[in-house]
Amino acid sequence: MATSPLSVTIRSYQVGFGDCFLLSFRYSASDERHVLMDFGSTGLPEHLPKTHMRDVAEHIRERIGKNNRLHAVVATHRHKDHISGFETKEDGSGPGDIIRALKPLVVVQPWTEDPKLKTNATGPGRPALTGEQRHIAMLASMNDVAESALRESAQLYFAKDVQGQLAFLGEDNIANRSAVKNLMDMAPNVYTHCAGESGLERDDVLPGVRVHVLGPPTIQQTDTIKKMRSRDADEFWHLQARALRDFGASGGGAAAIFPEAYVRARGSGFPIDARWLIYRSRRLRGEQLLQIVRILDQQMNNTSLILLFEVGDKLLLFPGDAQLENWQYALGQQQYKDLLARVNLYKVGHHGSLNATPKTLWQLFDNKSKDKTNDRRLVSLMSTMKGKHGHEDRETEVPRRPLVQALKRESSLRSTHDFKAKELYRDTEMDFG
Repeated sequence: MATSPLSVTIRSYQVGFGDCFLLSFRYSASDERHVLMDFGSTGLPEHLPKTHMRDVAEHIRERIGKNNRLHAVVATHRHKDHISGFETKEDGSGPGDIIRALKPLVVVQPWTEDPKLKTNATGPGRPALTGEQRHIAMLASMNDVAESALRESAQLYFAKDVQGQLAFLGEDNIANRSAVKNLMDMAPNVYTHCAGESGLERDDVLPGVRVHVLGPPTIQQTDTIKKMRSRDADEFWHLQARALRDFGASGGGAAAIFPEAYVRARGSGFPIDARWLIYRSRRLRGEQLLQIVRILDQQMNNTSLILLFEVGDKLLLFPGDAQLENWQYALGQQQYKDLLARVNLYKVGHHGSLNATPKTLWQLFDNKSKDKTNDRRLVSLMSTMKGKHGHEDRETEVPRRPLVQALKRESSLRSTHDFKAKELYRDTEMDFG
């Protein structure tokens, strides 16, 4: 029996706005080891049925086969678009029930998910600092705030653009309680952090594979993950010049100065001269709620796992939704920079968002190449769906256009957005030298 894998197949599943990757490491014709990296969605393409996530789970079961098992599950962080597929149902028919029945040997999650941190404040293998306790309590409270915002978005009338964004982010940040519970008890959990153990290098999981944990850092390592920035000209994928948008033109056409300045009469109606003021008050409330939920969304991404798989001379990088503050600690360590320079396959962070592929990271990749015939050319995988998150006129659309252009220009980009209507998955094969 081989002591290290000969190749890997990365299966990218179509889950719309979400992530689901099955990594199948082949050791011999009869020995494969399977790792499920995330399984969630907050929006499916219109042509897919409501049962799609269960269909994906059943396909994963078929791919693994009756005489095999799912060796490991990795849940990079708590957002719904990464863990909703682990949801269970009382009758046992949920997609998470199917995954659970595959009897994974280990579940890997970030240190912030350790339930012990909420009760006796023990960290990943050592006593937690006071700052870590506060950080964990804050993350737990975020779910309650997001749930309240989601309810309000459904009940109150805001401008459609604000209401849609608020509903999307609120839903993504709710606690996903059954999925969280399923992940906690479907197998022994390893809660890890930058420079910590992955729990994947065991002989019964992935022998011969070295797994570097690059994030998230703990509060003891750096407190940058407690903060987030909205703009960074050096690291984020902003355009070089921004259009004036106070009254602005978008796509060459003039925008209305007071868009949607209309309030529907309710009950006895509003005085006509008060309707604009009521509209503005409601929109302001909606925008304030949206800003709060955006902050929660960004903060949760700062807890995302960053895993780097090393086999032979090949390196595969899976950073979940990690954004700049999460990345900064690893990018400041020369040992990790040396590894990142050699990356062969990059799972694009946060579905191609503005701030999840820091330019410092992108510039490190030595295997970037404009030559499509280069057999060492960087491969990039992206799971995304356009029109679900952000706005192009605010340079926040996902996937971010300048980033996608760079990915296409200097790597072999394979995106679920390009799947045909009936495509459930696409495979990416990589041999290990």
